[in-house]
Amino acid sequence: MSDIRVLVVEDEPLLAEAHKAYTERVPGFVVVGVAHTAREAMAALRHRGGGDVDLVLLDFRLPDLPGLDVCRALRAAGSSIDVLAVTSARDLAVVRTAVSLGVTHYLLKPFTFAAFRDKLERYAEYRRQALAEGEVAAQHEVDRMFATLRGAARHTLPKGLDEQTLNTVLAALGDGGRSATEVSLRTGISRVTARRYLEYLVSADRAVRAPRYGTPGRPEVEYRPV
Repeated sequence: MSDIRVLVVEDEPLLAEAHKAYTERVPGFVVVGVAHTAREAMAALRHRGGGDVDLVLLDFRLPDLPGLDVCRALRAAGSSIDVLAVTSARDLAVVRTAVSLGVTHYLLKPFTFAAFRDKLERYAEYRRQALAEGEVAAQHEVDRMFATLRGAARHTLPKGLDEQTLNTVLAALGDGGRSATEVSLRTGISRVTARRYLEYLVSADRAVRAPRYGTPGRPEVEYRPV
């Protein structure tokens, strides 16, 4: 399947560039445009005819019009372009409206690259299944597609671990290697707890561990996100 073509809609230039860079780090995705307002986004989609955009990464808090108005305009025009909300809007009414307008994913700011990548990979897998030829053979195939799209957890967290702390630990790792002690200092959690989360990330293939040499005594273990 060809690359998934993405339009980034974000009013903050630095965030727009970050979202563009994040997107292009995920294999199978390419950014074909960046818009900083709702009107720029709608003009870009009209100019392109929607034909070379598969997915819109859409901020809902834009300076000229709410991002939801972009969704409404797309649906009113009969467009089936998918939308992934990338926003700080936490109002449940906004979330309900987004769902009713067919928003495929809703990613709250701030987020880690790992969380962003997870959304795109889930979307890519759903799209691969949805664009296949023929018919579904049974109910479980439909259920699998919806589970892929809506984000049924790939890994169930072990007892005692929670998603918020996990994301905090991931953010503390950044792009470089960190030891459990360094993660503990950055997050305020104990070293033992930090190590437990880091080992879970390794078991879930979201981080790798390696010895760190150059200090006296036994080499320290450091963890790197993947």
